[in-house]
Amino acid sequence: MGRSPVGSASWSSPSSSLAVALCAALTGWAGWFVARDRAVILKQLWGGAVIEGVIVVQMIVAGVLAATGSTASDPVKLWGYLITALFILPVAAVWAFAERTRWSSVVLAVAAITVAFLEWRLWQIWTA
Repeated sequence: MGRSPVGSASWSSPSSSLAVALCAALTGWAGWFVARDRAVILKQLWGGAVIEGVIVVQMIVAGVLAATGSTASDPVKLWGYLITALFILPVAAVWAFAERTRWSSVVLAVAAITVAFLEWRLWQIWTA
């Protein structure tokens, strides 16, 4: 499998930008709830589900590109980050739903920031 040239990273750039923007919005929303001493609400968890959908699309596109010969500089790291990003928000959602205090909003905000960081790293790995 050959390396993907920098210009062919179009699968990652828009989807990573979208995921980071959604994570930033979710972080801000959860941060507002922390400041207001409120627990996570179901609408915020649906927001996390939208981010999960973007990650699933990224995984499908990465799989198709890998199958057609275009690959990232380090496919093991790429898939490790994708799989990790896929699991962080659901774990945080379960934790946030079980913890019905302002700390549930902290958990969701930290998870969203973590996924945003992972998306940034995914973009770096694919374009390296």
